[in-house]
Amino acid sequence: MMPVTGHRYFIVNKPPDMVSQFVSPDKVGLLGDLDFDFPEGTHAIGRLDNNSEGLLILTTNKKVTKLLFESKVPHKRVYLVQVANIVSEETLQRLRTGVSIRISGGVEYVTGECDVHIVDDPLQVYPQATALPDYIPVTWLLLSLTEGKYHQVRKMVAAVRHRCKRLIRVSIEDLALDGLAPGQVREITETAFFKLLHIER
Repeated sequence: MMPVTGHRYFIVNKPPDMVSQFVSPDKVGLLGDLDFDFPEGTHAIGRLDNNSEGLLILTTNKKVTKLLFESKVPHKRVYLVQVANIVSEETLQRLRTGVSIRISGGVEYVTGECDVHIVDDPLQVYPQATALPDYIPVTWLLLSLTEGKYHQVRKMVAAVRHRCKRLIRVSIEDLALDGLAPGQVREITETAFFKLLHIER
């Protein structure tokens, strides 16, 4: 049985127009704006940028970043992505096998293999997936990957000539939003946290 450390663990459905921080020099939405009293020392793990939405992990345990995102064992993240225009099967295959993106330092990087397919009914995946009028051509993709370069998903779809319109992280391993509405917070136990993320202390 895992010993209790006294640390606390939360998941947030981060809305758009909010950074994954409690403090910022810019006039942006902050985690502190959420209607929840987080304990001192709480910080975000695996941040989402200002425009991205969905599952965000917060904890007082500083070791989690290394255990989850710097581990030799890769951990799967799943994103629901809305892109402009219709995505072809050929384009899906390019995404699955790897595309070239520019990462930190201007280095060209070829992404690893990933799982991606078209979602016909995004509302089944994420109830707040906005249904646009039929005359606006968009495609919803469900994309799973185990690597996380800066803005990787946005850069991947841009590399195949599609503009990312919405980016929603729906799960990390078996830790999912499970009906959590945008802006809501759920605290989970330490045991459940480590079990669902498939990490060990």
